[in-house]
Amino acid sequence: MSVSSETKKNLVQFLLLLAVSAALTWKSLAALVQYSLSHEDSSHVVVIPFLTAYLLWSERDAIFGSSEKSSKSIGVLLIALGAVGYAASRWMMDPEPGSSAFSLQVLSLVTVWIGFFVVAFGRSAGKAALFPLLLLLLAIPLPDVILSRVVYSLEKGSTDITYAIFKTLRVPTLRDGFFLTVPGITIEVAPECSGIRSSVAMLITCLLAAHYYLRTWWGSLVFMILVVPVAMIKNGIRIATLTLLSLYVDPSFLKGSLHRDGGFVFFFIGLAILGVALIGIRRLEQRIAGGAQPTLPGLDPKFAHQS
Repeated sequence: MSVSSETKKNLVQFLLLLAVSAALTWKSLAALVQYSLSHEDSSHVVVIPFLTAYLLWSERDAIFGSSEKSSKSIGVLLIALGAVGYAASRWMMDPEPGSSAFSLQVLSLVTVWIGFFVVAFGRSAGKAALFPLLLLLLAIPLPDVILSRVVYSLEKGSTDITYAIFKTLRVPTLRDGFFLTVPGITIEVAPECSGIRSSVAMLITCLLAAHYYLRTWWGSLVFMILVVPVAMIKNGIRIATLTLLSLYVDPSFLKGSLHRDGGFVFFFIGLAILGVALIGIRRLEQRIAGGAQPTLPGLDPKFAHQS
């Protein structure tokens, strides 16, 4: 589909609004980028806006294809709410990176950007672009108080899975909190071993998979819920594998290249498990729908087949 002159005009308006907001909030954006590059658990933050832009472009036929003139009042409301939230977090709180105020600040910016989109292109386009726009919420870093709880949960779940694997394989194991002792080795499942970075990557990958391959809200919800236990299972398999290799093959496995750089192997194991679940959920959706082929959620069926 060729982009209409009206859409091009709206795009220029949208980009100008983004440029103005970036100029006015450059200190906050610089702090966000610096925070993302210096914290592994938030390294995905700088990628999300580019991913949103790609999705908007790849689905432009469905998003900008309607010639309907729709209301932009909700966009103005979002801009106003975002501006108030940003002002409050900037001048009434201490928006240090990692704080709740900093997260509120970024949430406010995202709200303003979504409002800009609706003002520039209309409510109909905003509704069609709901998934790419809401994906921007992943650019909001979690406050340290919440992030620490997430890491703790992943840490505990990974320890539980590792311990269960050892017990299943009948490896003599003693557990004391996050410490696991097998003959000759005591390992600690530390926060660095929680797998938070790969878990976030898995979450983003599964969000995209659900968007493209699942057609019901309940199917997408079930699939996304599965990400949490699978992330723990994947991490438990990794810890157990490295420990057993160190125990029965070579002690250097606990500090070698597989430990440092082999995370992608276990990441793909987790994706394989979720891939099987995705196929199962998709088939169940088709069965309930009477065998209809799934289309892209929220998109026109004609566009989905062309893509």
